Amino acid sequence: MTTAIEIFFTAWSETDAAARQALIASAVSETASYADPRAQEPITGVAALGEYVGMFSANAPGWTATVQKTDTIAGVTRATVAFGGKGPDGSEMRQLGQYYIECDEDGLIARIIGFVGTGAAE
Repeated sequence: MTTAIEIFFTAWSETDAAARQALIASAVSETASYADPRAQEPITGVAALGEYVGMFSANAPGWTATVQKTDTIAGVTRATVAFGGKGPDGSEMRQLGQYYIECDEDGLIARIIGFVGTGAAE
């Protein structure tokens, strides 16, 4: 069974704006909030999330975002997500992000906070 978290990150690879927005709308609550180091302030709502995620696909064409692992404790899911594709020089690149996610009673994402990397010692 595909989860709201997997659907949300699938949207990051979608180049068609309407399809991307439909994926996001099916995965997050109407008032969902999102924060990560690249966002200047928390992003709230389905439309704003669609715009933010659209910037990723525009700035990193052909890249994917794939959920690698999740675990849940006390209603918070930690997800490791791999972002990857061809870099400016044509070589394959991969970056990991760590997300902490709370879902509502319907299983939709209500709050998501992302970090660059996984927190592992370098």
